[in-house]
Amino acid sequence: MTTLLLDSDDVNEYARLSAVIDAIEQAFGAFERGTTQMPAKSYIDLPQYNGDFRSMPAYLDTGDWDAAGLKWVNVHPDNPADHDLPTVLGTMIYSDPETALPLAIMDGTALTMKRTGAAAAVATDYLAVEDASSLGLVGAGVQSYTQLEAISEIRPIEEVVVSDPDEERVQRFVETYEDRFDIRSGSISEAGHCDVCSTVTPVEDPIVGLSDVGDHTHINAMGADAEGKHELHDELLDAARIVIDDHEQCTHSGEINVPYHEGVLTDDDIHGEIGELVVGSKAGRTEETGVTVFDSTGLAIQDVAAARVVYETAREDGAGTDFGLIDTDQ
Repeated sequence: MTTLLLDSDDVNEYARLSAVIDAIEQAFGAFERGTTQMPAKSYIDLPQYNGDFRSMPAYLDTGDWDAAGLKWVNVHPDNPADHDLPTVLGTMIYSDPETALPLAIMDGTALTMKRTGAAAAVATDYLAVEDASSLGLVGAGVQSYTQLEAISEIRPIEEVVVSDPDEERVQRFVETYEDRFDIRSGSISEAGHCDVCSTVTPVEDPIVGLSDVGDHTHINAMGADAEGKHELHDELLDAARIVIDDHEQCTHSGEINVPYHEGVLTDDDIHGEIGELVVGSKAGRTEETGVTVFDSTGLAIQDVAAARVVYETAREDGAGTDFGLIDTDQ
């Protein structure tokens, strides 16, 4: 009984997006049916190091499979300059629910990127127009790559417009995908007028307004992950059909957190949670639907579902490094 050690290269290879998207969709469905356990994210604040730790445990049972795990993740903004380390370092512990055996320890940073892109893909599948062929990206950081990779798995994306004030970052992104897509840099409005638009910025002052999007654009609002962050103007949110991943998290630290606490938006303005669309209790896009917004904060069940895909696929391929973490002779 060994534990499998999987580094970031392993996670990138075996978190195959088609399988991760399917697993994330099942996880959202399980969340809506009440067959998950997901305690609130807990924090350890370390102001002396300008950082924090966050623990994200979860268990889910889809009916076809169950899984459990814990993501231990940090945010240390001084890391790149002071220690030549990433700002975010995640570690995922994936466990057997029946025995508690730690089946795998894997890089959680790459896993987070994959599951975040997959969540946007699931929402896009339910909320974007069926023939969506253009994708706008507001922000060209690391999250934008998995947004494009995942969304192009479920819609025939041909044209990509990316907007970011950092021209070098935009150029790197364009060069990465110029052989696969008709891709160019553009304004926020040009990105927003695509069939699908993902916003992946850390801003606190909204940068995308109602006039910046098309009449039927679907927006994946991915950037807000803390109180005060806010990418979309209130007028845009007010006009849109809003779907969230979790009410508690989204009203606390998601895209809607600022207008919700200011009373600009209320529960009546929220169409439903993504799990409700998955199980069919709420409608996704209909012929009458205009602009749609998916407010994604990221759920621990997503990490566990994605970790299961990585573990099962890596085991089948004989990848990773086995080691004896547990003394089974005791």
